[in-house]
Amino acid sequence: MKIRTRFAPSPTGYLHIGGARTALFSWLLARKTGGQFVLRIEDTDQERSTQAAVDAILQSMDWLGLDYDEGPFYQTDRYGRYNQVIQKLLADGHAYYCNCSKELLAQMREQQIQAGVKPRYDRRCRGLNIKPGQSGDCVVRFKTPLDGSVIFNDLIRGPIEIKNTELDDLIIARSDGSPTYNLTVAVDDNDMEISHVVRGEDHISNTPKQIHLLNAIGAQIPRYAHVPMILGEDGKRLSKRHGAVSVLQYREEGYLAEALVNYLVRLGWSAGDKEIFSRNEMIDLFEIENVNKAGSVFNPEKLLWLNQLYIKEGDEQFLANELQTNFTAMGVNTSEGPALTKVIASYKDREKTLKDIAQSSVYLFQEIGTYDEKAIKKCFGEKALQPLQAINSAFTELEDEMWTPEIIKQTILQAAESLNVSMGKIGQPLRVALTGGSSSPSIEITLFLVGRKRTLKRIADAISMIQAQNSL
Repeated sequence: MKIRTRFAPSPTGYLHIGGARTALFSWLLARKTGGQFVLRIEDTDQERSTQAAVDAILQSMDWLGLDYDEGPFYQTDRYGRYNQVIQKLLADGHAYYCNCSKELLAQMREQQIQAGVKPRYDRRCRGLNIKPGQSGDCVVRFKTPLDGSVIFNDLIRGPIEIKNTELDDLIIARSDGSPTYNLTVAVDDNDMEISHVVRGEDHISNTPKQIHLLNAIGAQIPRYAHVPMILGEDGKRLSKRHGAVSVLQYREEGYLAEALVNYLVRLGWSAGDKEIFSRNEMIDLFEIENVNKAGSVFNPEKLLWLNQLYIKEGDEQFLANELQTNFTAMGVNTSEGPALTKVIASYKDREKTLKDIAQSSVYLFQEIGTYDEKAIKKCFGEKALQPLQAINSAFTELEDEMWTPEIIKQTILQAAESLNVSMGKIGQPLRVALTGGSSSPSIEITLFLVGRKRTLKRIADAISMIQAQNSL
């Protein structure tokens, strides 16, 4: 059997961590078996679905590297097919029209709650052979079997049984004729020949309904794998306050896709004690049966650690391309300044995210707007004036072709020696003058990246600042 999996997000919001992990597991199952991975956009909720959310889902899948073999398919393009199936279910006696009003249904529900029974439709229209338009608006309900059970062997959780007496005669078409969720999913999974459905455990209650619908249309029943929820560190369902933000926001915050994917694959699945996986290793080792039954706790610090590791070991040109995204988001023009590969080489061992690198190195591409007050107080005292003047004179004598880290460092050492001071007495005020703060890569690398022309200007600005504040 050819394995075909699918990821079917609803574009009523952006793709979040939970959805991304589900997509990853579904993608891995297809790639592991040489199967096919289908992307389906379940956009029948027209009031809440947005094109912005669709675009964000597609961009997220692309950024994460979860390529799909077919799709994206949109359910709103398939209304004709759904209506065809609904009419066939009616004709075959698997469905019926129901004209119960909302008020009647609400009253029915209240009475059942008062009686201490599970609220459900009482099937009063099931045998009435109501015709559409006969009296009031009609919905179409599916005739759920009245006895027996639905039993399916979940690939993660094992056998699951739901008695039919627990199920309702679900609505499969609203009064305006539009199809409902469970009907569209069942039809799509059949038409798209989905063999394995990987989805969140919150869909377990939908599975027996869809199995009944699939049986009614004579379809093959797929295998199901319901992955557990992702939890916050407090043990509650993951929410925005835990870090459940849009996948694309992680990119904006300077995370690498490979780091996020590596983190997600270990969130509920393991292969021994191994922590770091290449994409190929994930595919080779992944087994859907090894996904944990229990919920997994989202640990932002672990993700940050992984991201830092991937930055340290990543290809500098690739990282530079990603860093450009962060600078662009900050409105920083990087055309005048050092190559971003050099920025990466200088900062990748210092920072945990690309956004951190961008923020820490912005002085390389923009003039210093404000100086760190603590750094000014500590390093721009009267005693800093002579060292800065000395190094300014020394740098002025250097030609552009001599502006290398080695010569810069030697020049600073010579100036320090001539003044009989430590290198730090020159290096620290020099760093503040060049960056506006007290933290940067080694001073010779910092000056090299800033460039000779900008260095001389910034030292001159610092000298003027010190002279002004000390009234010298």
